[in-house]
Amino acid sequence: MQHKKNPKFDLKRWSGTLFNLGLAVTLGVVLLAFEWKAKDQATIKTFDGMGDDWDNIEIPVTVQTPPPPPPPVPIEIIIKPDDIVIEKLAGITVDINTTEDKDIPEVVISAPPSIEKVDKVEEYVDVQAVFKGGMDAWYTYLNKNLKYPSQAKRMGIEGMVIVRFVVNTDGSIQDIELVRTIGGGCDEVAKEVIQNSPNWNPGKIGGRAVRSRMTMPIRFRLN
Repeated sequence: MQHKKNPKFDLKRWSGTLFNLGLAVTLGVVLLAFEWKAKDQATIKTFDGMGDDWDNIEIPVTVQTPPPPPPPVPIEIIIKPDDIVIEKLAGITVDINTTEDKDIPEVVISAPPSIEKVDKVEEYVDVQAVFKGGMDAWYTYLNKNLKYPSQAKRMGIEGMVIVRFVVNTDGSIQDIELVRTIGGGCDEVAKEVIQNSPNWNPGKIGGRAVRSRMTMPIRFRLN
């Protein structure tokens, strides 16, 4: 005889309802777990909230002293003997006479040394120094010995060079200097023609020949 199932006890008809109920219970448990975790985190003080406490902390100032310098290394001085050894040569004798038999006469100065007196150069004289033969002879000398510099010719330089010099009592020339220059080689030529000139007649004061200063202009002109 076969037993028949009671439809009241058939679980298949409740499977859908039980499955939905399980899902609801599971979802409720999950939501409850998240809510409990959020409440626990709300009671913890975060790092941002701790910022004020960190600002109030005083950090002591520390000074780091540099390390002491290393001790100096002692310098060791080693003295080595000379490499060259001079041996005494046998059989050679040097005899040096350190005695002096000759008498050296004593030098006696009987009078003070003489000081050569240099004549004063006069700026103003009674009779002016002049080239021997006069100014005509002077111009003849210049025309014969004065050469126009080629550089001055190319550059078209003209003008007057003024030369100052001293005429000694014997008529010789010295202490030549240029007072006015124009360049182009004219200055050197004018100085050279004065230096190579023959002796002059010296200037005089009271009939006595004296050293006098002369100033001579020399003109350069292109034809």
